[in-house]
Amino acid sequence: MNNRLKEAADSVLTNTVAESGGAPGIVAMVTDKGANVYEGTAGVREMGKTEPIATDSVFAIFSCTKALTGTTLMQLIEEGLVSLEDRAKEYVPDIAEIQVLDGFDSNGQPRLRAPKSDITINQLMLHTAGFGYEFFSHDDLAFRTARETASVVSSTFDGIKSVLLHDPGERWMYGVNLDWVGKIVEAVRGKRLGEVMKERIFQPLGMTDSAFTLTPAMQSRLASLHTRAEDGQLAPWDLVLPQPPEMDMGGHGLYGTVPDYMKFIRMILNDGDGPEGRVLKKETVEKMSRNGLAGLQSGGWATSMPALSNSGEFFPGLKKSWGYTFQINDEPTPSGRPAGQIMWAGLANLFYWIDRKNGIGGMWASQILPFKDISSYPGFVDFESCVYRHLE
Repeated sequence: MNNRLKEAADSVLTNTVAESGGAPGIVAMVTDKGANVYEGTAGVREMGKTEPIATDSVFAIFSCTKALTGTTLMQLIEEGLVSLEDRAKEYVPDIAEIQVLDGFDSNGQPRLRAPKSDITINQLMLHTAGFGYEFFSHDDLAFRTARETASVVSSTFDGIKSVLLHDPGERWMYGVNLDWVGKIVEAVRGKRLGEVMKERIFQPLGMTDSAFTLTPAMQSRLASLHTRAEDGQLAPWDLVLPQPPEMDMGGHGLYGTVPDYMKFIRMILNDGDGPEGRVLKKETVEKMSRNGLAGLQSGGWATSMPALSNSGEFFPGLKKSWGYTFQINDEPTPSGRPAGQIMWAGLANLFYWIDRKNGIGGMWASQILPFKDISSYPGFVDFESCVYRHLE
């Protein structure tokens, strides 16, 4: 990497923040296998205040949590403690009680039936079990409303005991699957998911600013969430996930910094090796980075709660599949990422990619809802494009 990258990337961040209605604050980084090769910031931690956002600012990383939860599950597989083909109910019996939604009656009450087969760990890891999210599914939202089921952001076990929107294995649908995976990890390890992550990921990688419960030091550096109204105006939103959470939510519950997440990305680039020891075997990282969907494809999403997410898709028209637990672009992206690489995102407009072919990865972090924000998401695409233009 070079000075031209720094100038170009800094410009992307500055322009994203400076434009009318632009993101309040951005932290973005790029790493190779050895170290970060670009670190940039622009804007403030909270609109209306002067404190600049910093490289060590703490973010609610939402679904960027999933890859870490998936890593703790793949470690169990390496140790022979579970198999991907195991039935999930062997470890979390409550999952056997979840029924398939078969429409609603005239009073708006859900009609339910038993699933045609048991849910496997493999299906949970690949988002083919049948679970959705209330903000990506009108049916899931209607079910939760009718049954007064807790929201997924309540950080409770009840919040993931919703309903199946299709039979297990039938199709790909993004949902609360990794929260169930986290419960499986807890059942096997006999510890909370956060403790497992600390022992088996955070400490080996030197990730000191990642946790489900904010420490006082993390709280003092927390970037504020913001919401964008229908008229495009942004405003701070005083929302923090329950502290401490009743349940460590493996699908979305972590807080962390971009430098910490870069250490995780670097571990994947180094085939599972970390500075304080191996986190995953090379063959496990290769398996995690390959399509596991067989004949199915992953795709976009339609919003059922516009305040939390816009409808959308990453690079519409491109074939995409899913690994354990990343989206894979089966074709090269317009931003320059080669085919067969991995990426995902977090609800508050955080985005990352890991290019194992070129040995680079990057992250773009903001704190804005709804997802796929009109300022932050195009900024991320410009940022990734800029990195590939200046790749040496």
